Amino acid sequence: MSVELKELLPDELLERFRDRARGYDERNEFFHEDLAELKSAGYLAMFASTDDGGLGFGLEKVAAAQRRLATAAPATALAINMHLVWTGVAHLLAVRGDDSLHYVLTEAVAGEVFAFGNSEAGNDQVLFDSNTVAVPLGDGGYSFTGTKIFTSLSPAWTRLGIFGKDSTAEEPVLVHGFITRETPGYTIKDDWNTLGMRASQSNTTVLDGAVAPAERVFRKLPVGPNADPLIFAIFACFETLLAAVYTGLGERALQIGVATVHKRTSKKNGGKSYAQDPDIRWRIADAAMAMEGLYPQLESVARDVDQLVDHGGMWFPKLVGLKVRATETARTVVDLIIRVSGGGSYFAGNELGRLYRDVLAGMFQPSDDESAHSTIANAWLGPIEP
Repeated sequence: MSVELKELLPDELLERFRDRARGYDERNEFFHEDLAELKSAGYLAMFASTDDGGLGFGLEKVAAAQRRLATAAPATALAINMHLVWTGVAHLLAVRGDDSLHYVLTEAVAGEVFAFGNSEAGNDQVLFDSNTVAVPLGDGGYSFTGTKIFTSLSPAWTRLGIFGKDSTAEEPVLVHGFITRETPGYTIKDDWNTLGMRASQSNTTVLDGAVAPAERVFRKLPVGPNADPLIFAIFACFETLLAAVYTGLGERALQIGVATVHKRTSKKNGGKSYAQDPDIRWRIADAAMAMEGLYPQLESVARDVDQLVDHGGMWFPKLVGLKVRATETARTVVDLIIRVSGGGSYFAGNELGRLYRDVLAGMFQPSDDESAHSTIANAWLGPIEP
């Protein structure tokens, strides 16, 4: 880990986050104190250039920071991801010659918190279609009516990115824009009572004519898959940063496992620690091998995004493959570590038990296992014949 990241997220800060994570989880409470400390450290402005007052990080360094943060507070890291996706999108577009979202970066430096309001129940087309109705207002602005789920940062966002479908034209278009906290026409439900990732407070947001003004409507795209740089930027940031969070979660589980088996002793083996038990050693080795294979994949994908490497049609398979490998590897590692850690991990309040619940969220976040396998199969084998 670079010195810069340890200065941004020093060990003592991570310990405070880790101490608070248990309480946030037990109380089903948002991480207000964590957010305040991250904002104070400039964490929310990592993607902004130093000229704009940010830290000037690229995706590789931000992913490394998120991996480190997730070793202390996975739910905090997961929710912060949504802000970082938008600032990351603005950064990726800018380095590719598109400054249309530069205001996202400058506003992040000024303290605004961005959130992601795109997910919809029953919409497995994700960014390629929408159940939300977007109505043109005649001045370039749009009103949006629909229901968005998994809106992380619900208690704290000041800018919400949303999209919906305008079917008034001959060819429907998907309209992307931002609303602010002060915008009328939306309601945030208090409905986040989940098994894990509880501090993220990813409540449902109901849009009822919420207006994105013309200056905050930033894309109109055709329905269906397309090669617009915005789509690539969203996928690149979303999938890579999700992978970073779950990589950090798996890393922490392995750390806990190593410490635990050194502490636990076996009467059967003459009071020796479980670290001397061949079966336990095998499981720890399995977990370590799984994690060691994940770190370089995360780093190389993020680095290729930063360096504008042209993977052509293989970019989306690489991104969704990374996300699925990270979430599934972390889940496997947590399960292995629970098996060697004893019954204490089964009790409420145990950190490993919380990680066990938190890691399950990865299977529900896009791209899911089925979608990722379809994307990768199509890339390697071509589409299924009609």
